[in-house]
Amino acid sequence: MSPPPELVSKNRFLGFLIWQTFTSTTIYFLTKLFLLAFFTTPKFSPSQLCFSLLKFFTFTFSNLLFSSSLSILSSPQSLPYASPLQLAAGLVRFAFVSSPAEPEFRRRALVSARFVVFVVVAGISGALSVVCLCGFDGFELIARLGFRGFVFGVLYGLFDIYKKRWVLEFPIIQVNFYAGFVVNVMFCLQNCILDAFIGLLLKVDCGVLMMRKTYVRIWALEHRPLFYSFKMGLPLAIKRALKLSNVAYLFLSVLQVFLPEQFKSGGTMGQFITEQIILYIGSFSVVFCWELSHHLHQVLHTKRFLFAPPKGSAAAETNPSEPLLAALEESIPDSLPQYLAYLDLCMVCENNVDTWRRAAFFEETGETYKRVVAACLRPLEQLASNLSEGLEGCFVDKAHQLSNQLQSPTDSQLDSRHCEPLNNFQKYAWCARAVASLTAWSHEEDRFGVAQLTGSNAAVTSTLISSLLAVEAFMGKKTSLQPQHLMGPAAIKWNTPNTGRRDVVTTKKQGGPQHAKAYAMADVLRTSVYSIVSTFHDEMFTSNKAGLFEKDWVIKSKPLFGTYELLVQKLHHFLDFRAN
Repeated sequence: MSPPPELVSKNRFLGFLIWQTFTSTTIYFLTKLFLLAFFTTPKFSPSQLCFSLLKFFTFTFSNLLFSSSLSILSSPQSLPYASPLQLAAGLVRFAFVSSPAEPEFRRRALVSARFVVFVVVAGISGALSVVCLCGFDGFELIARLGFRGFVFGVLYGLFDIYKKRWVLEFPIIQVNFYAGFVVNVMFCLQNCILDAFIGLLLKVDCGVLMMRKTYVRIWALEHRPLFYSFKMGLPLAIKRALKLSNVAYLFLSVLQVFLPEQFKSGGTMGQFITEQIILYIGSFSVVFCWELSHHLHQVLHTKRFLFAPPKGSAAAETNPSEPLLAALEESIPDSLPQYLAYLDLCMVCENNVDTWRRAAFFEETGETYKRVVAACLRPLEQLASNLSEGLEGCFVDKAHQLSNQLQSPTDSQLDSRHCEPLNNFQKYAWCARAVASLTAWSHEEDRFGVAQLTGSNAAVTSTLISSLLAVEAFMGKKTSLQPQHLMGPAAIKWNTPNTGRRDVVTTKKQGGPQHAKAYAMADVLRTSVYSIVSTFHDEMFTSNKAGLFEKDWVIKSKPLFGTYELLVQKLHHFLDFRAN
């Protein structure tokens, strides 16, 4: 039986701590035995042995502390936070006005507090780790190294927060197509020639297939061993550790000029050089431990989890979809278990590996299929609804558009309302791809016709197109209905006179990470609709001739964004393969 979603996160967190302890222990002994042994004189005595054990356990504890704070801070999506000015204004309002804080402000303030805790913990971990690695003789040396390690850890924590490295990045979904196998074989042959040329062993590599803005990675095997993923991230961790340790060492060298005398290095020039070498080696080892912790955290927490009973068991024969549906419906919204459930669902719907699990979606009653489709459409409906609310204040008359265009993009108050819905881009992409693939597979695998009988096809296409229109409006693209008599050959739109019609316009800048996410989201939605249209093209063409096209593929109720007529026109564009 599949474990509950909450237990999945706990097991991965404990596994992450175990792997992190193993890597930090290995780095500690390798640094002590092969790097720092040239600059220190070993002393063998019972007291020295106790000090060595104390340093080792303190170093391990400091790295566990850093890893725990990283796990607490991490999230599958980028969370909104409160700036220092917003926190100060909120505290002043709470002190003098005595009004309860708004839920949104409390949520942002909590995220900011987690940032502060992570930076402080990184500083404490850096101080303990550097002291344990570089020296333990004399209070002045401990204070000097501890201060440098604390500053070093704070800088590393600020770098992580600035780069948003606490956001989990899930791997690209693997696709098992016959074309993918051919591409993979070609890359394997290429690697054979290269490896034979350089005298190395044969290494099976993967190809990367680029389809417009959507990147699909094709592997020879579906599941990779954990050690292989760890080995792939090792060179990058070493490279980044070298860069960060160099920058931190230069910053601390400049900072040392302005410090009091007790924080400066003393002794002869030889002692000063030796101390700097030891400090640099220790700093690099600590950063290397933290970089490996980051990599292990990403690999262990984003690895696919199978929300299904073992194949051949009694649960697999009776109700194999219940663990996945429970994780989708009962998990905390936007939590790691829910993201893992959507990842598993997308891989089941798109791949040909777990066909028995996908076949269970099309059971005779149709209840499972409706629950799966509803779980996929719910986030997309939320995306369209949020964007629609954000764009609601942007309906202006064309006579006022010129004055709006003359305003600076920074004058727009829409950015804060637009940015948050797209933070869940990964989940929205999985939902769109999963529900589109499942609808396409229903053309061949739906023996009981549950997709057609439950009306899910119309709900899927309507939600996908409505979400696409909302994203396109956010990008600044016109979403107004175009009269058919104004459409020329090859879908050329003739200029229309000013009829006083009101359109959606935004002052959003055509750049930045949010616009890139919107462009990628629009591409995913457009590709998803095209996958359905290409599969059901003959049926759609026939129903269009019979006048049943709108009835079969577009719902009559008011869409979340746009109008019924706009959805029908957009679907006709997809049917003619001219939607862009």
